[in-house]
Amino acid sequence: MTKTVVVYFSGYGHTKRAAEVVAQGADAELLAIDAEGNLSDEGWASLDGADAIIFGSPTYMGSVAWQFKKFADATSKKWFTRAWQDKVFGGFTNSASLNGDKQVSLITLQTLASQHGGIWVSLGLPPANTQAATRNDVNNLGASVGALIQSPSDAGADAMSSGDLETARQYGARVAAIAKRLAH
Repeated sequence: MTKTVVVYFSGYGHTKRAAEVVAQGADAELLAIDAEGNLSDEGWASLDGADAIIFGSPTYMGSVAWQFKKFADATSKKWFTRAWQDKVFGGFTNSASLNGDKQVSLITLQTLASQHGGIWVSLGLPPANTQAATRNDVNNLGASVGALIQSPSDAGADAMSSGDLETARQYGARVAAIAKRLAH
């Protein structure tokens, strides 16, 4: 049996909701990076034991949150020993704007995974880019590198788009399925 872990930071609860949905799709363990950018020793051990790791962070000012960046910098201890070499990786991000420079955050997550010698999983879903498409359609933001999620700044996590959440769920399932295939 393969193990998938979703490790994320959430500032206002929207990214936490997305992480929960990704974890549901992947049947994954959920690890929250705390408000100071730290992860428990148990959390680090869980990541070490994972076959797949899915990163999640809100996009703030065109990149990942500083708390996630602190976590990413702390992974250098794993990089030195190649502890995460050949693990499967994925990532998702959330911001208030439809674009909000989220692609930069996804590339940051993908680069982190690549630095660890990981195998990155693309979203694998076609964009909902027809005239009839709505925010409730899967991949309505047209992502390919990972899952993009938009959350209105004046609403709670309960107002998140069902299309974005379903995209996140399907992406989690895809990452876990690929990790399982590669484990055999």
